[in-house]
Amino acid sequence: MIVLPAIDLVGGKAVRLFQGDYEKMTVYNENPADAARSFQEAGAAWLHVVDLEGARDGGTPNLPSVARILRETELQVELGGGIRDMETVERYLGLGVRRVILGTAAVRDRAFLEAALGRFGSRVAVGVDLRDGFVAIRGWREVTDLPARDFCAELAAMGLQTLICTDISRDGAMRGTNRQLYRELNAALGLDLIASGGVSTPEDLRELKESGVYGAIIGKALYTGALTLPAALEAAR
Repeated sequence: MIVLPAIDLVGGKAVRLFQGDYEKMTVYNENPADAARSFQEAGAAWLHVVDLEGARDGGTPNLPSVARILRETELQVELGGGIRDMETVERYLGLGVRRVILGTAAVRDRAFLEAALGRFGSRVAVGVDLRDGFVAIRGWREVTDLPARDFCAELAAMGLQTLICTDISRDGAMRGTNRQLYRELNAALGLDLIASGGVSTPEDLRELKESGVYGAIIGKALYTGALTLPAALEAAR
């Protein structure tokens, strides 16, 4: 199972939100590339990056920070937030991003999703964010009437390979991950499932690994020191 330390970007800084609330933001590093280098030095091979302003408003406001991370590390970067047209997909992949993540666009524009999957295959992932069982979009500010499990099944039928699933209620709360949810999704979908939200202990990681989950994203637990990256990598092995 791969471990993906997370960097969320606002204003060119590495931040964390509490359960997606932009009013509850903590800045952890003024230079995200420094954080990325520290993750690489601790043994990470992958990095999960989200442009939170892009997710909320569209566009690529934090592209310079992404470019610097790519220049200054050898990490394989997956990136989401504000990717809503093919030009943006091409721009990020051309920059060296290994995998782009479609969120709002995957829900609102299925034709674009199908075109992106048809053109770039496994380099396109979808992020499904759950609030009370329904899909949330636009930086978690809008909850749709689309049941998350139905949407995930539809994505699998479309040929998607990688799904990043976030339980918003657990994100940044340090209450552990929703192990049952990921175990059930992994068994039902047959996708490379990456779990996000609340991963905060080695036991969380061991249980996710035992359930066959492909990857786990870790954010706040690393920044607060509640979980070290070496300990997370060891648990995932």
